[in-house]
Amino acid sequence: MIQKIIPILRIFDIAKAKEFYIDWLGFEITFEHQFEPKTPYYIGIKKDDIEFHLSEHHGDSVPSVRVFITCTELEKFCEELKAKNYKYYRPSVKETFYGAKEMTVQDPFGNKLSFNEYINKE
Repeated sequence: MIQKIIPILRIFDIAKAKEFYIDWLGFEITFEHQFEPKTPYYIGIKKDDIEFHLSEHHGDSVPSVRVFITCTELEKFCEELKAKNYKYYRPSVKETFYGAKEMTVQDPFGNKLSFNEYINKE
């Protein structure tokens, strides 16, 4: 029985990946793997119910994927990110044609994370 999906995102620099995903977005590292020094990293990260693997290994994934994430309290999360003064990004929230608020951020490797909160219109 299928239980969950864990996307693998291609990265090229572990330090830049940690700066973006851990320091700025607030993910935590669940594991790190490297076969030996000076070889590519493969790490697991998690935030709430979202889990990704980040890989420097050629062939594990391609850069420039887009991940659609549903969430709550999107505007609060956006304000928290802005308060961190990450020098490469100033995110914003916009309303979409599909009845959601959306905030999209792009990591240093071209991968896009689209955070979406559906608007409850009654």
